[in-house]
Amino acid sequence: MPLIPWDSFRNIDLWRRDLEKIFNEGLPEIGARLGFAIPRIDVFENEHEVIASCEIPGLDKKEDLHIDVDENMLTISGTIKQANEVKQEQIHRKERFVGRFQRSVSLPSRVQTEGTTATYRSGVLEVRMPKLKADTQRQIDVQFH
Repeated sequence: MPLIPWDSFRNIDLWRRDLEKIFNEGLPEIGARLGFAIPRIDVFENEHEVIASCEIPGLDKKEDLHIDVDENMLTISGTIKQANEVKQEQIHRKERFVGRFQRSVSLPSRVQTEGTTATYRSGVLEVRMPKLKADTQRQIDVQFH
């Protein structure tokens, strides 16, 4: 039987991934039931930028949306207002969210705020953030005497 090296941090890493999955996938539905919203978000990257795509249906104007970017953290917050006034006793079913929402996610790479763009179309917010240019890595020549 081959020996496998013991990795004492393996279980901690698995536990961290499970917690992230619960918070990223399970909380949007739980939060909506408790009266606050945690919008669903996809984050991916290509060679030059990090892109976040977030579902936020029901926004009427850009003043209802606030986006903060800080190196490797993206925070999206705002308010969804009720489209029409309906008295509580007239409501038979209420599933759409109305109120404040906020979502913060860590980004896979450091990004720069300059050049970041955001577009809201058909209930989906897309934020494109250029990656921060890292110092170029170079090999150092070692002098042997």
